[in-house]
Amino acid sequence: MFSFRTTPISEQLDKGLTEGRVGCFCTPGCWDPGSGRYLYDIFRERGNLVRVFSPGGPEFSPGASHIDFDTSSLEDLDAVVVEIQDVGTRSFGPTRDVLRLLGMRARMEEGPSIYIVDHINPAGRLTEGTIPAVEPEPWTPRVAHRHALTLGELCGLYCTEIGARFPLHVISALVGGAGKELLGWAVPPSPDITGLFSCDMCSGGSLWTRTAVTPGIGTPRPYEFIGAPFLSTAGIPPSPPGVLMRPCSFTPAWGMYEGEECHGWQIVLLPGAQYHSLLHSVQLMKWIADRNSRFEITAPLLDRICDPVISEYLRGGITFDIVQEHVKGEEQKWIRKARRFLLYDDSPYRIK
Repeated sequence: MFSFRTTPISEQLDKGLTEGRVGCFCTPGCWDPGSGRYLYDIFRERGNLVRVFSPGGPEFSPGASHIDFDTSSLEDLDAVVVEIQDVGTRSFGPTRDVLRLLGMRARMEEGPSIYIVDHINPAGRLTEGTIPAVEPEPWTPRVAHRHALTLGELCGLYCTEIGARFPLHVISALVGGAGKELLGWAVPPSPDITGLFSCDMCSGGSLWTRTAVTPGIGTPRPYEFIGAPFLSTAGIPPSPPGVLMRPCSFTPAWGMYEGEECHGWQIVLLPGAQYHSLLHSVQLMKWIADRNSRFEITAPLLDRICDPVISEYLRGGITFDIVQEHVKGEEQKWIRKARRFLLYDDSPYRIK
């Protein structure tokens, strides 16, 4: 059973929410600017909050990118209310945790109803990349690398594809304080999504986490920087129109190369530039691999890309123009599929 609701979660009158045992599955983005309280405060004040599922560390710490739980922690609940800020990238950790929650609930004979407090996608309706052509990483949905859906839409698609039969209810992003008053990245969704450009760069930028080059994780500007101790900034890396590559050095405070000086580039977007993070990232990877033997195209990287055509390009078997045409066709295919799950008036699109 699926429903799309247009009144705030605090006004929902379902018995499971008003009298039942409630769990809240959330990140700091569950803060309501109108009331000044977090999602779980609603149920704590009612006296029926049983459990809070939240990241394993404080904001901006490595542990803040994952929510740990198991099936047994769901069994005594009547409702689980989910409120995280998705960022529009299929590999985003907290979103994969939500999909793991849905997958676990689908395998339970009885269990809680699931409520998704939806948020606007801060990456917008721009689509990038391809639908997985082979089995993706665990709890990764079969959507484009930058999928252009909200979390509520994504959960509707995922439940349809796994044949889930439990009650799923989506609370419109347009009725909550966050959706009406805040930009999607105003409360950092995770320690690696820290500002205005993060969501536009992480669809391709997150691929670097499966390589020996860091995408600036552990710096104030993740995904805007790439580098490693062994890189040389000699030469001019490829870049699309409206994008500059500034040679620089940086030292991550945590993550890969913690405390080590890294050499690389800052990806600088000029005003009005349309940036295809996925295509630029794989182009940069091929350019670096051709010039530095310490940079390898690894199996974990190819598993995250999940596309044989892009993988063949990175191995040197085809040219970049073939990849561009392939991605164009896949984006068009994804947009047609995504339209069936939209809950709002605006539609996904691609860079022409």
